[in-house]
Amino acid sequence: MTEQFALYTTVYPGVERYLPAWYKSVLAQTDWNFNIWIGIDQLDINHVVEAIGADPSANWVLADKGNSPARIREKAIQRMLSQYPAVIFTDSDDVLDPTRVAAARAALHEYDVVGCAMRVINERGEDQGVIFRPPDGVNLETLLLRKNVFGLSNTAYRSEILHKCLPIPDTCTLVDWFLITRAWLSKARLNFDFIPRMLYRQYPLNTARILPPFTLDQVMFATEKVLGHYSLILHSVPDLQPEQRMRFEAARNYVKEFRLSMESPRVMHLYVSALNLRVPELVWWAYVACSELEEIWRN
Repeated sequence: MTEQFALYTTVYPGVERYLPAWYKSVLAQTDWNFNIWIGIDQLDINHVVEAIGADPSANWVLADKGNSPARIREKAIQRMLSQYPAVIFTDSDDVLDPTRVAAARAALHEYDVVGCAMRVINERGEDQGVIFRPPDGVNLETLLLRKNVFGLSNTAYRSEILHKCLPIPDTCTLVDWFLITRAWLSKARLNFDFIPRMLYRQYPLNTARILPPFTLDQVMFATEKVLGHYSLILHSVPDLQPEQRMRFEAARNYVKEFRLSMESPRVMHLYVSALNLRVPELVWWAYVACSELEEIWRN
């Protein structure tokens, strides 16, 4: 693929302080054969340009009044699909490695969706000494039923498969997991690059945490997000096959059982305490209904 790609991010209130680092990393790419696209959620273009400190010469996608975060992203995706063979997603509070675009382009010669490992940094950009990535030897499709490693900061999609992942329901909050699940169900060829091509910032505004310590509220918040994801897949994917439906229903029931057990303050305290003593599994949603802690919550 030598054609121009689209490189997309979304900006929103609270992200402004991280935009200069994001844009500087975009400018540092070894492969510059792409156009920048920026979706704007509750901000305006002048404010974003001022926060970046330069005009990024971006293609701007403005939210209509009342648009949900999912609708803003779908609006941008629809526009990019008609113009580019592939879309590279990045989060505007993260930082790209100089090889991010080049590595994604190379992998998309062979695969439909590619993800990459991410080196975890803190709010100040300091390396935390850990890498976000799936466990060695894991089957990606098996992992995706319960957890996720394909985010909107570390993935790139061929446009033809991304088209099959639409529409995104307005109520969808885990857009990244919804898209990769639909790609998988559409028999996309998935690949994960274990070389870190992103710096992934962990701070209080993250929707999904990966590093302990976890709190009771964070575990319950994440549990509701996961159950919401299953509900969307089961009710919003028209071509879900019977065997696939059974697998998602079983996964949802497993997490429902976990949520019910967490109604006990004693069980919840024991679970979170044990969770925070474990070496964390550095993928999203791994701390929801952790199977290694079943002896605590599944009696």
